[in-house]
Amino acid sequence: MDVKQLADKVLDNVAKVIVGKDKEIKLILTGVIAGGHVLMEDVPGTGKTVMAKALAASISCDFKRLQFTPDLLPSDVTGLSVYDAKQGDFVFKPGPVFTNVLLADEINRATPRTQSALLECMEERQVTVDGKTMKLDDPFLVIATQNPIETQGTFPLPEAQLDRFLMKLSLGRLSREDAVNVLDRFVKNDPLKSLEPVCAVGDVISARRECENCLVSRPVMEYIAELCRNTHSAEGVMLGVSPRGMLALMRAARAYAMISGRDFVTPDDVKELALPVLSHRLAVKAIYGQKDAADNAVKQAMEMTEAPTESLKQ
Repeated sequence: MDVKQLADKVLDNVAKVIVGKDKEIKLILTGVIAGGHVLMEDVPGTGKTVMAKALAASISCDFKRLQFTPDLLPSDVTGLSVYDAKQGDFVFKPGPVFTNVLLADEINRATPRTQSALLECMEERQVTVDGKTMKLDDPFLVIATQNPIETQGTFPLPEAQLDRFLMKLSLGRLSREDAVNVLDRFVKNDPLKSLEPVCAVGDVISARRECENCLVSRPVMEYIAELCRNTHSAEGVMLGVSPRGMLALMRAARAYAMISGRDFVTPDDVKELALPVLSHRLAVKAIYGQKDAADNAVKQAMEMTEAPTESLKQ
């Protein structure tokens, strides 16, 4: 399995719909191949939902979208048992989590009780209902979106759930040229409707297995460990990166290296992924008007950590 060739096909396909966000597309694909979930936080209308749909359409897989609202129940996510009069017994009706790619739209609009229904799904890849445990499909990926500017009718994601996301991304604003290209691309029709899959679910699973052969040298492991350790000492940090976050950074770095055409991880891979993988895992002191406190803490930890310079491929 040539992971880079697979990634290039998916990246080119998604780029037919999403303009000027090649870096963000590559990061989301890194999450897919690394077997992690992705949280996209941005203002409305920046293309978060379209990005998720384009990615799912590029892979021949099952895709479901769930709109989170305050009245959504946990059973609306996982499914529930319904009495069947013909069979004279209860029959389980699967919820939308029984899919390959789940788009959890505006996830922070659901109550904590409903949000917690996703925890077992995201971490264990399984659902337990009425004492019965059912495995979810492989691969299973949650792409969640949330709006950072609205507070009315929203419930902040608990730290335990944030930690389940491999990375957190923001699409950001378009440049003037990219904005014109968006208008030109959508002036006649919606390219998302005509998007065809370029790979199968089996290709993604094979790519994940191939990433297990990606070399992480001892110096790079020490760099990752020291970087995560230094987040505890960064200014304003009350809780630094956990061992789960440290392992997530290594897993993402391996996938990112393979997508980039290498079978070994470099310190530059770690630096590229440090912000999206680590910043949402930090608990920082609330400072009014300072939205980038967590990002600044990760940057400070990177400045405190010396990157290895010797040959990394052994």
